[in-house]
Amino acid sequence: MATNVGGLDRMLRIVAGVVLLALGAFGPLGWWGLIGLVPLATGLMRSCPAYSILGVNTCGIGKAAA
Repeated sequence: MATNVGGLDRMLRIVAGVVLLALGAFGPLGWWGLIGLVPLATGLMRSCPAYSILGVNTCGIGKAAA
């Protein structure tokens, strides 16, 4: 799987994922908080399937791993 998620994008995804999971566990979201697994996983794996389909790469020029 090609790396297509850059540094700032990665950090924002991880933070958003953790926040959503926390809101699901301790806040008003309930089971909907599990949606936080998606940005958390894509941030940790540094790869986003939607970015691949759309041809987006936030890693910068020449930094994507094939």
